[in-house]
Amino acid sequence: MLALRLILLLCLTFLAGAREEPIGSLGRQGSSHTNNWAVLVCASRYWFNYRHMANALGMYRTVKRLGIPDSNIILMLADDAACNPRNKFPGCVYANPGRNLDLYGDNIEVDYRGNEVTVENFLRVLTGRVEPSVPRSKRLLTDDRSNVFIFMTGHGGNEFLKFQDNEEISAFDIADAVAQMWEKKRYNELFFMIDTCQANTMYSKFYSPNVLATGSSVIHENSYSYENDYDIGVAVIDSYTHYVLEFMEGINKTSQTTMEDLFNTYDPVKIRSHPGVRSDLFERDLRDTLVTDFFGGVAQVEVLPPLNGSPRPRVSFDEIMSETAEFGVHQEKESGLVASVGDINWHVFLAALGEGPQSEVGRPFVRKARTWASTLAVLVMGCWVATRRK
Repeated sequence: MLALRLILLLCLTFLAGAREEPIGSLGRQGSSHTNNWAVLVCASRYWFNYRHMANALGMYRTVKRLGIPDSNIILMLADDAACNPRNKFPGCVYANPGRNLDLYGDNIEVDYRGNEVTVENFLRVLTGRVEPSVPRSKRLLTDDRSNVFIFMTGHGGNEFLKFQDNEEISAFDIADAVAQMWEKKRYNELFFMIDTCQANTMYSKFYSPNVLATGSSVIHENSYSYENDYDIGVAVIDSYTHYVLEFMEGINKTSQTTMEDLFNTYDPVKIRSHPGVRSDLFERDLRDTLVTDFFGGVAQVEVLPPLNGSPRPRVSFDEIMSETAEFGVHQEKESGLVASVGDINWHVFLAALGEGPQSEVGRPFVRKARTWASTLAVLVMGCWVATRRK
């Protein structure tokens, strides 16, 4: 019976030690998220909309450079510019007349291409309502600790954005999709940016918490291209996106530049439209919100406390053996398991099981020990029940 009681005691101990709650995170001051995601949408197609594809690819390059991996980026792109027969520079997409930087290159992953860029697919990505056959690379696998950056570009108007001249998405559609994301705990904070005509009307219907939004132009105002490339024959980037990307070139992964700094660079004279910002739904002060909280990738971890909230003292092998012997003496005196358990020095006993902070190296062994002890306990209890029935 001593062996049986020891096994049961071990099982109870392991089960008690399994309930650990996070006490905080190690990471940036003021930010509670642990992962970043980006959804980048070019809603246009055809050669004359070259600049919209450059807008999306410019944002794609920026978020990758600042640490968001391809696995956390959903890129929706018609992808008909780089290899278009009219492209004088096959396989390349440039965003400036000097063509110093190829935005397409050899390391680009387009998740939704061509006819896959639809309103339905975009809303399914945001809300997570995708078919089971959709691969992980096309899913937005966020949670309530995710900061999500959504960038959209294309042709639009008052509270609508066209998708490939075939359908439209309204400001109400996007607002309701974001509300579903919040209800399903699919984001911690969300940053919405859009470059289109009358762009600011597209975030006017948002009503969900922790949403920050910005756009390129007010109602009844167009959003203009930045510059033409006469060798390519079309405009290569929009003005608003150009100046945002120009600002982002001065940002690195450890930058302390804030969202307020970004918004303060908006110059209606240069951009030739009036960008807007909506922060009434956003809880944090823009002066304390880093640009990299949305454009960058974080590496934060949650810290778990020691068992019972206090460190365990180191113990020697002699102390462990002494406690074990003491347990044997007490169990001879008492008939019930509870009384025997109450006579144990729990700090010493749990430290011996590897629950103290000094035993981090041994934690894989402890996990295996828990599994084996639980299995053995079930077998012993089964045998005991069988013998009782006889």
